[in-house]
Amino acid sequence: MTSHGTKPAAGCVFCEIIAHSSPAYVVFEDESTMAFLDLFPFTRGHLLVVPKHHGERLTDLPPESQAALIRTLDIMCRRAERLAPDYNVALNAGAAAGQIIFHVHFHVIPRYGAANPFHPTTRARLSVSEAQALTSELSSP
Repeated sequence: MTSHGTKPAAGCVFCEIIAHSSPAYVVFEDESTMAFLDLFPFTRGHLLVVPKHHGERLTDLPPESQAALIRTLDIMCRRAERLAPDYNVALNAGAAAGQIIFHVHFHVIPRYGAANPFHPTTRARLSVSEAQALTSELSSP
C-alpha cells in the first residue's frame, strides 16, 4: 500500500520506484510525492514529478493528491531554475499524447537555448556520474 492507501499497480515502474524496490536518482520525496531524474533526459536535469497515489491521469487522482503533486511541481520548478532560468513543464495524458509510463507524472525540462529537445536524433542514457552530480545539486532545499 502507498502512503495514501492505494495499491501499487502491478508492473508500474513508478510504483516500484516509490516503493524503493527499483532504483532511481531521487531529488525530492515527501509523504505524497516524489521527484527523480529521467533516465533518458531531453536535457541536463530533466526531472519527473510523481504522486505516490497511483493513477494513470491527473483526473484519476483525488483532489488532495492533485494538490500535493502541484506543490511538489512548484518546488521542483524552482530547483530547476538553479540549472537554467527557462524550462518546460509537460504532462502527457494517454498513449496518443505520448504517455509511455501510465502513472501520472509531470516532466520538468530545463532549457539551455539549444534546439528543441523534444525532437533530438537520439536520447542518451543518463550516466551514473551525471546523475549523482545532479542529484546532489537538486536535492538540497
